[in-house]
Amino acid sequence: MEHLVVMLPVLNEALGLAWVLERIPYAKLEAMGYRTTVLVMDGHSTDATPEVAQAHGVLFIDQHDSGKGSAIRHGFREALDLDADAVVMLDADGTYAPDEMTQLLMRLGNHDVVIGDRLNGTIAHNAMTRMNFLGNHLLTWFATALFGAVTSDVCSGYWAFNREAMHVLQLNSQSFEIEAEMFASMVHRQVSFGFHPISYGTRIGEPKLGSTADGWRILRKLITRRIFPEPLL
Repeated sequence: MEHLVVMLPVLNEALGLAWVLERIPYAKLEAMGYRTTVLVMDGHSTDATPEVAQAHGVLFIDQHDSGKGSAIRHGFREALDLDADAVVMLDADGTYAPDEMTQLLMRLGNHDVVIGDRLNGTIAHNAMTRMNFLGNHLLTWFATALFGAVTSDVCSGYWAFNREAMHVLQLNSQSFEIEAEMFASMVHRQVSFGFHPISYGTRIGEPKLGSTADGWRILRKLITRRIFPEPLL
């Protein structure tokens, strides 16, 4: 059986993490030929997130630094150390349906990376503000125009990777610009990627992503990585 690591970057997501962990489709994944390890990458939570992870018997790692980008980069290293054949990454806030990871994995045989596409999927009422909806579309359009490679949803937080992609991607993001940088690196490094429509639900708990400041940070990362194929130190 192949080894799948489900990576969940978290910061004070006790309620959302419990919701996600209770819905990971272990039986379906086993039927697909995967043995599954759940890896929770924690950004120094001060709520009950560590206790939730412990209660569910998953692997809990306190990341070296703060920020989602740091969590994912650290998580890739941990997954490689665990000899993962594939990694599925999703936010632990209830916005992404854990059972849909099987759909991404089924397409992973045709690509090195498969991205869950919210913008062409089903978005629940009130799951995304009008400003965030517009911002996601604009950033996706800018990414396509800058890199000459079509992306359907450059800010999606639901991804599946094979082992080779984890080795190849070159990243240095600290925060929410990590997904945009992964897209940029895939284009520069000629990593094969595809998209699959997914559902997007209402967040459990308070939102952490700000509309304007984080949007500019994401756009700046896209422009920087268009100019510099390798990340700046």
